[in-house]
Amino acid sequence: MAPPLDLSHHFSYATKRREASSIKDLYKYFLIPGIANLAGGLPNASYFPYDTLEASVARPERFAPSDSDAKTKSSGDPRSSARVTVPKESSTANLQKKIDVTTALQYGTIEGLPPLAEFVRQFTREHLHPNVPYANGPDTLLTCGATDGFSKVIEAFTNIWDPDRDWIRHREGILCEEFVYMNAVATVKPRALNVAPVAIDAQGMLAHGKGGLADVLRNWDNRKGRRPHVLYTITIGQNPTGGILSVERRKEIYALCQQYDIIIVEDDPYWNLQYPSAKSLSAQYRGTSVDTASSTRNYNAHGRSSGYKFLDSLVPSYLSIDTDGRVVRLDTFSKTIAPGCRLGWVTAQPAIIERIARIGETTTQHPSGFVQAMVAELILGQQTDDAAAATKKQGDQGWKMDGWVRWLEGLRGGYEERMQDMCSTLEEGKYIIDAGDDAEAADESAWEVVDKVQMYDFVWPEGGMFVWIKASFETHPLHGKYPVEKLSRAFWVFLTQSPHLSLLAPGSLFSPSQQIADRSHPYFRLSFTAVPRDDVKRVTERLVNGFRAFWQKKDLDGIDVDGDVSEMLQSLRVGGVSNMLGMGC
Repeated sequence: MAPPLDLSHHFSYATKRREASSIKDLYKYFLIPGIANLAGGLPNASYFPYDTLEASVARPERFAPSDSDAKTKSSGDPRSSARVTVPKESSTANLQKKIDVTTALQYGTIEGLPPLAEFVRQFTREHLHPNVPYANGPDTLLTCGATDGFSKVIEAFTNIWDPDRDWIRHREGILCEEFVYMNAVATVKPRALNVAPVAIDAQGMLAHGKGGLADVLRNWDNRKGRRPHVLYTITIGQNPTGGILSVERRKEIYALCQQYDIIIVEDDPYWNLQYPSAKSLSAQYRGTSVDTASSTRNYNAHGRSSGYKFLDSLVPSYLSIDTDGRVVRLDTFSKTIAPGCRLGWVTAQPAIIERIARIGETTTQHPSGFVQAMVAELILGQQTDDAAAATKKQGDQGWKMDGWVRWLEGLRGGYEERMQDMCSTLEEGKYIIDAGDDAEAADESAWEVVDKVQMYDFVWPEGGMFVWIKASFETHPLHGKYPVEKLSRAFWVFLTQSPHLSLLAPGSLFSPSQQIADRSHPYFRLSFTAVPRDDVKRVTERLVNGFRAFWQKKDLDGIDVDGDVSEMLQSLRVGGVSNMLGMGC
């Protein structure tokens, strides 16, 4: 295989000028056995107030996987907890294996706690992306979560544009889906980048056709600035639409990025949450045919296996076709461990990782030592130089790679059940019976005009945490009296009131331009993850009842359509409101 391309011409001015931290460069000498460290201004670990870090944690088999064949035997009750302890001092003298308070809470290098950094690298290269098609493969770097990773990537590849100082021809831009995770847009807005939306379908970004990537790039108006050289995308469980971009579509988009020399920033927080049942259940409800082969596909069949049937069955990353080394992937522990960890990693060709590391050295440095230690202890357990001693304490062994993958599969199983509950309830309730104005009459002739009116439509999400629903305001009795924008706002407010008490994310929250916001009014994003598992069906039924009640309204009296949304949200911080916003990544 050929080495990745040199893409340094895309680095920002500041990124090109960054140099390695001379202070951090001293840290490599700490690895010398017996070295007396008189160079670094490191607080003495004996003054750290923490003697140990301890927690009760789940067993990796706690949640059942979607695939019944994947159910594995647990060494104990899968619902029970295990105990993990990060000691003050590890028994190993090897700094590459140490998971202890003394090491984790001390100043460290940008690479992070060595055992955790090595685990992430091994998992990424050997199991998650075993077939990256350039020589020597990608490198990884720990971050403080995907948001932090994206911020550093944007700093690495884009320059700030100042309209009072710079020519318009120097203004850079970023491509994204027409409905997008807006925190990413909020990251680039202060840099005054052009945000260029690309049309999507049920899968995700379109390569060709009206508004597709080829159309946007071919017809770029240079009067707005330079043609964008960065593309931001969520390809698995696209946020907010829930689509999964096929390998075939990825190849089309990748070819265009090669043609126009574009960096692909792939944000993949939901990569393990791919739902094979979505297509079949949707087809079952709607009486359509479905290709069952795609749900049993081994995506690594013609390359190196991940070593796990579950991982082989997942639609792979852009990295799997990245012959040029132009893909920068963002991963996070937020959806697999907990959002409060603020821990993730970036995967890219080594030259890009090196530049991002230089940015990190003078900003965040490395992720929280507390978090790194607890995650490392959970997955890896205590590392030791003595193989026999490693088997003595069961609680210190950690999940290891097998347990980690089993945990990921269990999470997919749990969220897939929630998705099924929400979507089946939505499917069964999307019509309202309209018997006309004479429906109250008892004679049979009145029922001859009974009609089924569709209140909304949606696509069953093939991945992620959300259902993207489109309200059919054109069927509402007040459609001719009020514009869709006003009906949409009234509907959103109406749902927050008793007895409906449902909080949805309006489509405008995911609109990267005013033009898209103007046509986003029928859309809402629902999260099936934030509601307790046993309440998903009940809460969704309550939402459906809210649709029915609103579709029966003859006026908008009593609904504060013109109120301030932020004030409304503040007033809703009371018990009983079902949060379907799911505002995380």
